[in-house]
Amino acid sequence: MTDAELKLWNELRAHRLMGLGFRRQLPIAGYIVDFACPDRKIIVEVDGSQHAQNPGDVDRDAALKALGWTILRFWNDDVLHDIDNVCRHIVIMARIN
Repeated sequence: MTDAELKLWNELRAHRLMGLGFRRQLPIAGYIVDFACPDRKIIVEVDGSQHAQNPGDVDRDAALKALGWTILRFWNDDVLHDIDNVCRHIVIMARIN
């Protein structure tokens, strides 16, 4: 895991974030996602600059959304320097789903 992924995983693992059950490196429809909360159908991706406007990510997201998943993407920098707001956003989305 990258430093950003490890930092976020420490917030998500063992139901630490509002009791939500996340798994890491979960295979879904032929893709491996960084983190997923199957109960709420939320995927969380932590991305570096290599994912900026990546056409492969657009196709992947469309396929996962067609299966009913909500995809949240955060930049590494946001996770490393503003983890509280990242977690807050995840919780808000979990309440909506």
